[in-house]
Amino acid sequence: MPDTSSGVATLGPQRIVCLTEETTEWLYLLGQEARIVGISGYTVRPRRARQEKPRVSAFLDGKIDRIVALEPDLVIGFSDMQAALADKLIRAGLNVLVTNQRSVAQIFGTLRLVAGLVGCNAEAESWISACQQRHHDIAAEAARWPRRPRVYFEEWDEPMISAIQWVSELIGIAGGADVFPELAGQSMGRDRVIIDALEPARRAPDLIVGSWCGKKFRPERVAARTGWHDVPAVRDGELHEIKSCDILQPGPAALTDGLAELHRLCARWSARQA
Repeated sequence: MPDTSSGVATLGPQRIVCLTEETTEWLYLLGQEARIVGISGYTVRPRRARQEKPRVSAFLDGKIDRIVALEPDLVIGFSDMQAALADKLIRAGLNVLVTNQRSVAQIFGTLRLVAGLVGCNAEAESWISACQQRHHDIAAEAARWPRRPRVYFEEWDEPMISAIQWVSELIGIAGGADVFPELAGQSMGRDRVIIDALEPARRAPDLIVGSWCGKKFRPERVAARTGWHDVPAVRDGELHEIKSCDILQPGPAALTDGLAELHRLCARWSARQA
């Protein structure tokens, strides 16, 4: 952590508002939670942040007056979907940083960026190195399997939206194969909408993983879709939920718990094929 024993002020922003959960989780992991003065109302990682920090935003909008009153020297958000919120905050005279990471590599890059802002480069590199080693170990284990499960990951149900890039990449690391790899590179959700409701069934996924972006996944509804009864995942009861806070936040959670859950599902499926 930055040395303050000499009485020199800690470098970097001192009062940070985090508009999304992944920045809050990362700053806590770095031991820099004292800098956080406001968080997203969707924050659940770490759970204690909800008791320790005021909740001042949703995802698409926030309490502008309350955020301004906190006198932040930096507001950090994520994605083009927060552009309107960022615009309001900038017009209110605040410094705003909005990142737009979409891949695993970009997530690591963003973690480094935020760590650099608070003077925690060494701590960040230690965490990232350990995380990347774990990814390598998981991928090496999965490479020994005789067959990789085909995975349909559903980010939303109406309309059906398939996996964003970092989720698709994590499926690959975990030992699976995304059945919609051609859509994964599309950064906008609207460009990953599956128009033909039978197309996922035609691609015959062995596993169906739902993470409906904040609402509970309903596997029975998926299994009951017209024309899906012969899908291997439906036939074998392989429909599973990973909570969106563990996989759809482009930060530490996805790289650790989200990947671990994907790997558990893929490994269990693979073991059953032996």
